[in-house]
Amino acid sequence: MKLRCIFVAATLLATVVLSVGLVNAAELPNVVVILTDDQGYADISLNRRHPQEVSTPHMDALAQVGVSFTEAYTSGSVCSPTRAGLMLGRYQQRVGVYSAGDGGRGFDPQLPICPAFLPKQYISTAIGKWHLGLDTDYPQLKWHAMNRGFDECYKFMGRGAHDYFNLRSDAEGKFQHPIYRNKQRINDQGYLTDRLTEEAVAFIDRNKTKPFFLYLAYNAVHAPAQAPEKTIEYYRRKNPGLSEKRVILMAMLKHLDDGVGAVVAKLKQEKLFDNTLVFFLTDNGGSKAMEANNSPLRGFKGSLYEGGIRTPFLVSWPDRFSGGRKIDAPVISLDILPTVLEATHVAHPEPQSMDGKSLLPLLSGETKTHHQALFWSEGGSSGEWAVRLGNWKLHGLKDQMELFDLADDPGEADNVASKNNAQVKMLRSMYDTWIKQMVDPITGGSRYWDRATGASRDDREKERMKKRNDRKKKRDDAQKKTSRIDHNNAGDIHQ
Repeated sequence: MKLRCIFVAATLLATVVLSVGLVNAAELPNVVVILTDDQGYADISLNRRHPQEVSTPHMDALAQVGVSFTEAYTSGSVCSPTRAGLMLGRYQQRVGVYSAGDGGRGFDPQLPICPAFLPKQYISTAIGKWHLGLDTDYPQLKWHAMNRGFDECYKFMGRGAHDYFNLRSDAEGKFQHPIYRNKQRINDQGYLTDRLTEEAVAFIDRNKTKPFFLYLAYNAVHAPAQAPEKTIEYYRRKNPGLSEKRVILMAMLKHLDDGVGAVVAKLKQEKLFDNTLVFFLTDNGGSKAMEANNSPLRGFKGSLYEGGIRTPFLVSWPDRFSGGRKIDAPVISLDILPTVLEATHVAHPEPQSMDGKSLLPLLSGETKTHHQALFWSEGGSSGEWAVRLGNWKLHGLKDQMELFDLADDPGEADNVASKNNAQVKMLRSMYDTWIKQMVDPITGGSRYWDRATGASRDDREKERMKKRNDRKKKRDDAQKKTSRIDHNNAGDIHQ
């Protein structure tokens, strides 16, 4: 199965390379993908159900000049699976990625990902959170962005979270991972969200005369809950009675929204915005631990209910299509890469090569329909899966199934499975056909859940929690040691 995946990917890449030729650089759009982290579905003020404390004027402004997809999904309910699917344009389960552990460790580095498909005129960068492979093989770094097709980067590897203030590569602790400028580990300073914005703006400035691909993956508003004290105090005074964590989340969201505004402003300043294809989305639903708001949806990050996989999804390209519109057709994060390929004049690959579909026919008004069905699976260890067909959504957890009519019940409050047995049977059959085409998780186990496996899961979970607590104690001890470091010896900054 692994050889088959490599063969399909290699065939796709060869098709792309042969089809590109020497496209006139002036005809090529710039491409910017802005991916936020754990942002709540209602923690954006273009959602009419947003709480009064939420204000995201720059994200809202992007929606006003672009197109907002009202029923957009991510291909995963947690960070790295969505990122893997986005980079592949394919369901990440095809390469064995079901969980954060699967994707975070890294999938087959021989498989080409997004930048490898672009015309050679493009320069590309990855800025921010990577979460597609560890750096335990440093300095070889086989899962590093620059060994996967990117030309440059400013990012962190390791797991999904990073301290927002301690940007030293020699620090240790739960939220500490080296910061990389290209393949060099550096020590930096500042507030991480702002630093990522500054790097993105600088990249645009350096490359404003050539086509570029900017992948800006903020780690905000993922834990830890940290923001500049001045911003926190502003929201604390503005929203008396709001919980302290929610106050901090709003402060983090403020810096994130300002970052989106700064990138768009730079594109406009350089007269690049009209010919730039901009995507904005988050990687999964908002986190319950961070007190995100996913109204009116059920569930949070880590769940395959709507609150775990629905995302704000904005697309802008003024030279190609009009903005200020909404499109209701269900779309998914897998659609980004096929859209980029069509926009950059790359011949559309064979249908079986990608699961995503170009959004341009929807955006230009050529069609009003898109995917026949969408699928999700978290693998056998979880036993959670889902399939959407039209307005019907079947949600499975181990041997329990629920059916929802999303047109009348977007909050998934009314399970109508008992009244629609034929629909349940059909959707379950569709899911079974789909999951057979996937492969087992790369970290072990099966893509299928069964009662025997599930019965022994509790014991494995207890052992896993014990190991996790032991690691946490070691990290906490290391963090205490790190806090005593003399920061006057910080080393090179912004190198």
